[in-house]
Amino acid sequence: MDSRSAEILREILGSSGWVERTREFGLALRATRSPGGLMVVGTPHEEPWHLTAHLGDEARLAGLPQLAPTLVRWAPAPDAPAHLSVGLDRIERARRGETLFVVAEEQAPAPLLERVSDARRVGATILALDGGDPELEGLAHDALAVTERAPLSFDGAQHLISLAAGEAGRRPGLRDRLARLLDKVSGPRVPSY
Repeated sequence: MDSRSAEILREILGSSGWVERTREFGLALRATRSPGGLMVVGTPHEEPWHLTAHLGDEARLAGLPQLAPTLVRWAPAPDAPAHLSVGLDRIERARRGETLFVVAEEQAPAPLLERVSDARRVGATILALDGGDPELEGLAHDALAVTERAPLSFDGAQHLISLAAGEAGRRPGLRDRLARLLDKVSGPRVPSY
């Protein structure tokens, strides 16, 4: 999907609430403090290569080095290039100020959930784009569930999020910061469609 197609999708979904939610997600991804601190991980059967590539493009075009993602892979090949050789041990080294973005249309496996829980415990921000996984959503600071009843596909949601992450967002006001604080205290907002 190119940027024009993503803009058309935004127009179609304008009154659904999805555009606002994906923009919030994009702003949350931008909050990562350091280059390489945004880790993107999927499941053993579905690694989010495409989303990672789009986020990398948006980071470059927007001049946001902290948005440049690190693709975390389940089993990188020993001879893989550097950008494709980051394994799950990277999540174990997560720290405060970093973001772990879990992209899992299918249910997240237990080994991933354990690593996500550990990363959260040391202060990393956990974001999840999922297909309706209550365990993953329970660990996330913010989660966006794309279920069968959603007005867009899982792939479409990924495109809207990456597009939003590269946009110049407005600075959150007091009301926005209070809402985020309440969300963190009360748990993630998970729209279900």
